[in-house]
Amino acid sequence: MFLTSSHLRFFLYSQHTDMRKGFDGLYGLVSTRLQEDPLSGDVYVFLNRRRDRMKMLFWDGTGFWIFYKRLERGTFQRPRISSDNTLFLPYEEIVMMIEGIDLDTVKRRKRYIKKPLAA
Repeated sequence: MFLTSSHLRFFLYSQHTDMRKGFDGLYGLVSTRLQEDPLSGDVYVFLNRRRDRMKMLFWDGTGFWIFYKRLERGTFQRPRISSDNTLFLPYEEIVMMIEGIDLDTVKRRKRYIKKPLAA
């Protein structure tokens, strides 16, 4: 996995996204639709309508990275999302989502999870 640091926070955008969007287009979604700071160091995850493509926007302190994955077969499972525009995903869930593990059938043991700070 490319973003292997478990201290990163991942946020999934709840709407499908046009994968033709580049740095500026994804930056605009994060700042206007999600009302988040793209320069925060968090990772913002976007899926297309068919859920066979994923983009992640990440600021490393000196510039933006876009990670782009296209599946040759299958789809990414979208976790259950409330009516909000975004969903916080723990590191483990984003890894399982990328690896194709069914998030509904995973049994998790109790662990302490620090909640992200509210804006």
